[in-house]
Amino acid sequence: MKQDLLTFSNWTPEAMHKLLNLAVEIKQSPSSYSNVLAGKSVVALFEKPSLRTRVSFDIGINRLGGHMVYLDSQGGKLAGREDAVDMAANLACWADAIVARVFSHSTLEQFSAASKVPVVNALCDKYHPCQALADYLTVFERFGKTQGITMAYIGDGNNVTHSLLIAGALLGCNQVVVTPEGHECDAEIVAHAKKLAEQTGATIVESYDVSAADGSDVIYADTWLSMGDETPLADIKAKFMPYQVNEALMESTGASYVMHCQPAHRDLEITGSLIDSDKSLLMQQAENRMHGQNAILTQLLSA
Repeated sequence: MKQDLLTFSNWTPEAMHKLLNLAVEIKQSPSSYSNVLAGKSVVALFEKPSLRTRVSFDIGINRLGGHMVYLDSQGGKLAGREDAVDMAANLACWADAIVARVFSHSTLEQFSAASKVPVVNALCDKYHPCQALADYLTVFERFGKTQGITMAYIGDGNNVTHSLLIAGALLGCNQVVVTPEGHECDAEIVAHAKKLAEQTGATIVESYDVSAADGSDVIYADTWLSMGDETPLADIKAKFMPYQVNEALMESTGASYVMHCQPAHRDLEITGSLIDSDKSLLMQQAENRMHGQNAILTQLLSA
């Protein structure tokens, strides 16, 4: 029976740890996995533009011995040409998996229902599971564990935050989410993450006050405007500037490292000097996108 990865919401702590350990192993011994996708093709369908997701999947699939077919639904004039269910059913006739970076989670659900091959969420409006796996691989490499580490996310509650909460709860990583009023995470997703956290002893705290991040091991920043959001920056800058991740915040919280999923806007949500500092894990996160995604594809396709 095929297995999709649309979100980690229905995963167990054991399954999450197993996937993380596989990502560690693939990164440390890539030659041992150089043929797991031999003879297999993966279609990558993108409704949204990308740098890290597209390149890391393309090169990663190649390193596993597979072949990636990239489809730009906007530039390739595929958008609106046929129903999502028909597109997914057709792609499944040829491909061994479908990787999709889409605007709406409902599109992924339609793909999943129509496709006989695994569907991987490369980003949607609700979740970004591939990013979360890469981030916790980075945390594991820096601290030797995820259990008991505290990550503080500061900024707009969004798809990245949701997946960090879910995966972090499964891995026992304490979560602090600090947002301006009106920019909170989805309440249902937070409630579900708290239920998952009960299994691992992780804590989840929500706040509007950046002082809630005091004592955190890692500070996590993200763009104030999600891709596709056309709200003028000037309209939100005043509200978000008090939440800028900068050197003063790192010092006051005592955090050892700063993370950001990128693209980062220097001297807006995070200072450029902090990005370039020895506290920055941004490039390690970016590299780990490939290793985490390779673990996902290995698990889904090498059975």
